[in-house]
Amino acid sequence: MRPYSPDLTPEWKKSRPVPEVPAEPGLVVEEPGSGFCGAVIRCEAGTVTLEDRFGKHRVFPLEPRGFLLEGRVVTLVRPAAGPSRPTRTASGSVAVPGARARVARAGRIYVEGRHDAELVERVWGDDLRVEGVVVEYLEGVDDLPAIVEEFGPGPDARLGVLVDHLVPGSKESRIAEAVTSEHALVVGHPYIDIWEAVKPSSLGIGAWPRVPRGQDWKTGVCRALGWRVANTGEAWQHILGSVRSYRDLEPALLGRVEELIDFVTENGGA
Repeated sequence: MRPYSPDLTPEWKKSRPVPEVPAEPGLVVEEPGSGFCGAVIRCEAGTVTLEDRFGKHRVFPLEPRGFLLEGRVVTLVRPAAGPSRPTRTASGSVAVPGARARVARAGRIYVEGRHDAELVERVWGDDLRVEGVVVEYLEGVDDLPAIVEEFGPGPDARLGVLVDHLVPGSKESRIAEAVTSEHALVVGHPYIDIWEAVKPSSLGIGAWPRVPRGQDWKTGVCRALGWRVANTGEAWQHILGSVRSYRDLEPALLGRVEELIDFVTENGGA
């Protein structure tokens, strides 16, 4: 009688049938042996190159059962020549290959803060161009009443506004209520700054630091995380560069932006 020998083969390498997935650019997978997770940037004969959220590249062989896709074992294969299958935009929407930007709608979305506008462009930019929605930069909520009056929202020109740190009873909430109408929608996220809308895990940190009241929030965050305090712009570029898709953002921001896009593009918002 042969002695019992346990099967020590990792579960992900055991020979069960698994799906073959074309290694299309942008596909996010994990190589379980190393734990490296990244997006496909190149697929050549026998190898695939991945880029992680920090911009680091790793080359892996295209081995059977060699990768995890959303937690499932798959075999990556070289994409077939010719038209590739539809991919998704950073917001999670199905991309429209070859789609041209639509002529701009009369409706607009205003976003408070330059960083907010850059984040919206990074995640929803492709969708907004297809829908013909222009995003304008709002310097401060105090300017909102004058902007709404000049814009003159109506059935064919809806106005959506995203405001920072919109909490009940605040000055910002009173201004928002004053300008909201059937054709003007003001929504806000709960974060002190748009930086907080990026998931800490996407930045490789456990949580956003708590900054004592009275201190500049961005400066306090940089100090607590050991980032260069004198250059919050550099810190923001690091944060923005860590955002690859909607998965890197908190649901409280995702829902508000999607709500504004739906509002502006709804029937009659052309």
